[in-house]
Amino acid sequence: MINAITKTRIASLSGRYRQAACGNADALRQIALAELPEAVHQSNAIENSTLTLAETERILDGFTTERSHDVREVFEAVNLARVTQDLLDTAPPLTVATILAWHRLLLAGIRDDAAGRFRRPGEWVRVGGHVGANPEFVLGLVEDALTAYAATDGGYFLDKIARFHCEFEIIHPFVDGNGRIGRVLISQQLLALGLPPVIVRANTRQTDYYPLLAEYGRSDSHAGMTALLALLLQESLHKRISLLESRRVVPLGRWASAVGVRPNVAANKAKRQTIPAFRLRGRWMIAEDWRPES
Repeated sequence: MINAITKTRIASLSGRYRQAACGNADALRQIALAELPEAVHQSNAIENSTLTLAETERILDGFTTERSHDVREVFEAVNLARVTQDLLDTAPPLTVATILAWHRLLLAGIRDDAAGRFRRPGEWVRVGGHVGANPEFVLGLVEDALTAYAATDGGYFLDKIARFHCEFEIIHPFVDGNGRIGRVLISQQLLALGLPPVIVRANTRQTDYYPLLAEYGRSDSHAGMTALLALLLQESLHKRISLLESRRVVPLGRWASAVGVRPNVAANKAKRQTIPAFRLRGRWMIAEDWRPES
């Protein structure tokens, strides 16, 4: 779980974001579209895609890459972008029908035989030492997870999103595409609450993503996933507030030099989100005019 200080910080940032968002719907859409290639690249990289961000951008712009790639990786980039674009365009409700429709888009041209459906009897999946739920019960388990998420029990919203994500991945309802769909669903849940989407990063998946899913499988604890989502949401809020309100955003190192903060200290604060830093194309940035309170 996350502490009261973090919850208060998120509530304050969310209020600032909603205030800054008023009258800026187009700006927020442009920000979301601008980060779409990065979101696609990171999610696919978690699944071991070899495409770089630059190559992902070229593919999504309709160009070819200089290196040859497995055609599946190209389809994965294009299809995941379509799913994410549909989320931004239509903001559909979180239902079984929505999940299956997005899965159909995701696996089109990759696994048409499995696209848009849950695993059938006899279709078992394994990820490392984890075996997905018995396919006989997948639909019911997904429906249970949706019901639990929709319950108005007063639970903290990030706890509910984290638990749903962990449960979805433990069920592993599809033959393929479980992780990518699961991460899109996180953003769907946040957008439905009037909050921005987040990007789960690939470079730390072995230390702060996969282990959190494994912990849930062992102990039913989603506390670590809640903490990760809290950091990612703060970063996304900081990014949008900075872009909407600040004159210029600059690399974190340049800002640190200007205000007399050691670069490693600034980087650590950025990772902990105790300063309003955020990543653009993998590089930490911050509003040039932001100053810590004395």
